[in-house]
Amino acid sequence: MKKIIYGILATISGLVLLFSYRTSLGETVAADIAPVSGSTTTTAKPGAAPTPAPTTSAAPSPSPSASSTPSASASASASASASASAPAASASGLKDGTFTGSAVNTRYGPVAVQITVSGGAITDVQVPEYPNGDSRDRQINSIALPRLVSETLSAQNAQIDMVSGATYTSEGYVQSLQSALDRAKA
Repeated sequence: MKKIIYGILATISGLVLLFSYRTSLGETVAADIAPVSGSTTTTAKPGAAPTPAPTTSAAPSPSPSASSTPSASASASASASASASAPAASASGLKDGTFTGSAVNTRYGPVAVQITVSGGAITDVQVPEYPNGDSRDRQINSIALPRLVSETLSAQNAQIDMVSGATYTSEGYVQSLQSALDRAKA
């Protein structure tokens, strides 16, 4: 009889401890975001130290877009850049200039990517439009966008790792980046 009572008390104590455990939302987001290949999402293993994002001087801090119609300004910007730099193409097949990809609508808002090509290589990436409607969007994208920009500068194409925890933004980013690369092709 004593063993049964001790077993029940131990179970109740365990349940109380389990349900009273709280995690900080900010720490969870930062710890769960890890680069992932393809379109699958995974989280970092418990106890594993998160890998820091590589820092580059070209990684901008995301800022809201000044334009409310990005596709109209993107077309004008891309065609102006393309006509001004049409002769300058390199072995990579990219013309020098600034090219803006089509804005891609995601579940949480549109994503647009702007690339600067110099010497046939992507030298700068800006994200003039991204989901930032609430504090959660801003928190996620403050981590995800610099990683996506860094991946783009390293890969020099749209075959980049997505960011776990920012799947919709990552998918929209990759689609808009491919659109910008298509506009930059010679």
